[in-house]
Amino acid sequence: MQWQNLTFNQLNANTLYDILKLRVDVFVVEQACAYPELDEKDRHPETLHLMGLSSDGELLAYARILPPGLSYPEASIGRVVVSPAGRGKGLAMPLMQHAIESALTTWPDAGIQIGAQDYLKAFYQKLGFVACSEMYLEDGIPHLDMRYQPA
Repeated sequence: MQWQNLTFNQLNANTLYDILKLRVDVFVVEQACAYPELDEKDRHPETLHLMGLSSDGELLAYARILPPGLSYPEASIGRVVVSPAGRGKGLAMPLMQHAIESALTTWPDAGIQIGAQDYLKAFYQKLGFVACSEMYLEDGIPHLDMRYQPA
């Protein structure tokens, strides 16, 4: 697995297409959730696009890392997704570990907050996140806010 972490301006058209197609295929089509997938946060100059690529360059995992103040006062990790071809290969944990490391390295004093799908609460807890809100519906899907609490 090759990991790349690029800003929007560093993405070429094909890579951007692959990212957006994966996000729409999973978050809009697979999860049957009509919501505004494209937002201006992708193009923010400090936003980082973390990609896990196979040896032949296929996008298997992705996460978007947002700077402090864009979604939350803290840095944020979102749009966390493993492609259907990458599922069952143990990619979600290293994807999030890379995203956490990237956020902490880029904004060391900001902290990290996420809006997690409720069914993934235990997964994020294993990574050091702690719930900081009650469950709420976002686009019809149960979510909760969680903050990273390093051990």
